[in-house]
Amino acid sequence: MSQLTLYLDTETEAKMRQAAREAGLSLSKWVAGLIREKTSDEWPESITKLAGAWPDFPTREEIHASAGEDLPREGF
Repeated sequence: MSQLTLYLDTETEAKMRQAAREAGLSLSKWVAGLIREKTSDEWPESITKLAGAWPDFPTREEIHASAGEDLPREGF
């Protein structure tokens, strides 16, 4: 396990301490969780649960039906 030194201004440190306290975590665990969250290559579960949440949301086909034909692209 590695160690890290952070240099924070007073206001940022206070916000970090408050957030860790509210989460019931040590500063190290709170920061480690934040790093894991920000470097994850998967959507959070709260986002994936939203799939299908809007029953009246148009499908991709419905959205593109009124778009018309694409114009030919220019070459390089």
